Amino acid sequence: MAPQRFHEQFDQIQRALPGVPLAMGPDDSAEFIYEKGVVLARDGEEAQVVEDAVRTHFTAAPDLVPDHVRRAGPQANRSGITRIQVADPGQGAPGTDRAVAGALRALRGAEARTGRRLVSRNHVVSIAVNACPGDEPVPASQPANPAAAQGAYDPGSAVGVLVVDTGLMHDYRSYPLLAHTAGDAQIQETDEEGILQQYVGHGTFIAGLVAAVAPNTDVTVRNTLNDAGAVLEDDFGDRLFEAVEQGGWPDIISLSAGTSNGRVDGLLGVSAFMEELRARHTLLVAAAGNNASATPFWPAAYADRPEYADAVLSVGALRGDGEFGACFSNHGPWVRVYAPGERLVSALTGFGTPVPYVYQHSTYEECRYGFTYPCTCRSPRHTGVLSERRAAGAGKPDQVMFEGLASWSGTSFATPLVAGLVAAHMTARQETDPRAAARQLLESNTEFAEVRGFHVPALHPPTWQPEPLPQFASPA
Repeated sequence: MAPQRFHEQFDQIQRALPGVPLAMGPDDSAEFIYEKGVVLARDGEEAQVVEDAVRTHFTAAPDLVPDHVRRAGPQANRSGITRIQVADPGQGAPGTDRAVAGALRALRGAEARTGRRLVSRNHVVSIAVNACPGDEPVPASQPANPAAAQGAYDPGSAVGVLVVDTGLMHDYRSYPLLAHTAGDAQIQETDEEGILQQYVGHGTFIAGLVAAVAPNTDVTVRNTLNDAGAVLEDDFGDRLFEAVEQGGWPDIISLSAGTSNGRVDGLLGVSAFMEELRARHTLLVAAAGNNASATPFWPAAYADRPEYADAVLSVGALRGDGEFGACFSNHGPWVRVYAPGERLVSALTGFGTPVPYVYQHSTYEECRYGFTYPCTCRSPRHTGVLSERRAAGAGKPDQVMFEGLASWSGTSFATPLVAGLVAAHMTARQETDPRAAARQLLESNTEFAEVRGFHVPALHPPTWQPEPLPQFASPA
């Protein structure tokens, strides 16, 4: 991904994590965002090895200063990770970080000798991994898509689905399909000026998709990603444990967030959680991300590692017709299955009065990737209805009315469709093992789509209707 594509998203996440200086990496490639001046290591002896090695390396390096190398948090926690400060995060140009790069180099020899990673950046895990598509929900007048599947709710056999996302809207129970949904409330729906906050309603929208595809479910939504969908990697590991421990390990976790890290061995900050997941019966259904990249995206890419193949199901997004990959969707052999992800319609809930809505839209180039229609981020501005009105207006926020349903696009929403299909399969087959149900579902599936020239497994919910593709004039 080109650096210019990243700057708007960088600013957006920096606003979501005030007081946490951030940088882009690796080096100047702008592939991910991480905490400036801090590295992660495993608790105990390894953390001490990292701290000592970094201090020694910085002492010998002419352009690095060892004075700030110290522990930057508790020496032990549930995620098994220690934060180590390696520089004053307030120093240096915004978005750059030579000290963390130096700390990683300091451990290369030790990592080569031990055959395992000892140190890591503290990445930002986010719903909005970049600004393509950076899509916005718009009020929907058409019916829910997918529509509600037929089936009864049975509290004795209902499949437990945990949605790790933003919280529930205050009036989510006004949407009938969410009658069997519970969890955390959205902490702040609007800001001090009454403007709808970014990613508000994301968790509610996802819960509505799960309930539409699989009516025999108990859905719990946790506001783990309440800060505009972003959280630091070390906090994310702890919050995942908190999410599953509040109500017990569920049958299925639906997660529509993650990060790339330039590596193929996962995230250090969630390694303890992933080890615990292996020992449980829970299936993690995780979004492949919106980077339009084949680079592994974590935690979804754990699906490609043999020890996690049963525990993790990675999901990419299809465009509106369901026949080809959505141009924003990550892809590659580590993505196990694809499902519709464009212009889905689900619950956002209603507001009694019009709500001001300012969308932080993208301004970079159209991403076509050989398709005959533009992606949701289109030059010179976002193609969404709200953004078009906002860009043409006099600077005041749009006043829009959500009356229950919204239309939204993203790999975020392909993920709960697959989680719901696994849950529906469990109910239909009276299968109590979600991992076995996922295997059976994929083995019996006969549907395929084309993604970047490759035929890939595709799952289309029975009540989902393809969206006609819009026709745009070719650029001059």
